[in-house]
Amino acid sequence: MYKELVDFIRSQFNSTEFIPLHAPVFEGNEQKYVLETIESTFVSSVGKFVDSFEEEIKKYTGAKYAVACVNGTAALHMALILAGVKRDDLVITQSLSFIATCNAISYLNAHPVFVDVDRNTLGLSAIALADFLNNNTIQKNGACYHNQTGHRIRACVPMHTFGHPVEIDTIADLCKEYKVVLVEDAAESIGSTYKGIHTGNFGKLGAFSFNGNKTITCGGGGVIITNDETLGKLGKHLTTQAKVPHRWDFVHDHIGYNYRMPNINAALACAQLEQIEKFIENKRALAEQYEQFFTTKNIHFVTEPRGSRSNFWLNAILLSNLDERNEALTFLNDAGIMARPSWQLMHRLSMFEACLRDEQTNATWIFDRLINIPSSYRPSN
Repeated sequence: MYKELVDFIRSQFNSTEFIPLHAPVFEGNEQKYVLETIESTFVSSVGKFVDSFEEEIKKYTGAKYAVACVNGTAALHMALILAGVKRDDLVITQSLSFIATCNAISYLNAHPVFVDVDRNTLGLSAIALADFLNNNTIQKNGACYHNQTGHRIRACVPMHTFGHPVEIDTIADLCKEYKVVLVEDAAESIGSTYKGIHTGNFGKLGAFSFNGNKTITCGGGGVIITNDETLGKLGKHLTTQAKVPHRWDFVHDHIGYNYRMPNINAALACAQLEQIEKFIENKRALAEQYEQFFTTKNIHFVTEPRGSRSNFWLNAILLSNLDERNEALTFLNDAGIMARPSWQLMHRLSMFEACLRDEQTNATWIFDRLINIPSSYRPSN
């Protein structure tokens, strides 16, 4: 069966060479805009493309404010700062996630709390979240506290895994009920919507990534979106070293961060964003082809959750068990087809094994079965 899969993937990408998991494509204005930044000499954090990218992201996502950052991890770190996360706070998130989520929490000396995921969305389960909050927390003075440790549960960070939106409206309602700030890790979900609303808009803040392997890329880059004026303006200020505007003097009024996206990266980002709908429609067509193929192979293809429009950043399949997963990974990679398992579950890493968590039944089930398969945009020529 795996030989059939190899042949099918090669037919989709029309290649007998190595096929990567997700490769960038530059067939728009990328060279033109980057050359313009070089000729202008404004290649660092000041320049017209940084401002343009923020404006275009606001239009595309429907958010009121956007703050361009040097990468997605920096965007998430700053979003958590803006959310008020402090030392020894607890932040609810998912164990089935890329480590950047937990790293950003740890930068603030806060602690992840791992709540299980859904099998259909691969992201934080609203049912598991409700169960955890109902059985493990108390509210006092307008805040939520863990009833055993006494630590404040300051924020909740669900991730839209592989671009598939979680049940974010219910999660948002739970966060509001329990006085927990919702910060969306939307790193993988640019172009994805839930009930017609772009991801990142359901929480107080959302953070996206434009790393080299994302749906659109600027090499390294990220952005924070928010509909809160105070947070939007403060985020831009803090990411530019908290420098107070002055004609010549250097005055800073907060501890700031050198997190502003460079103009040369923003030039690339603007060119990529111009093409995003073309990229997504192409990737969605590939996902449809995969779904049809796997229907006849008795293998579950992970498709978009109900009520969602997914960018299908990375296509995923679920096999029968861990042995079958490893067999498929070995065969595909030996055949020159890049495939990978999901990230190691965060609660199994030494840095986070002592963190609070629930049973992680679904996360473990998914980890034992899931592999990602090639998901790149396929140029017409």
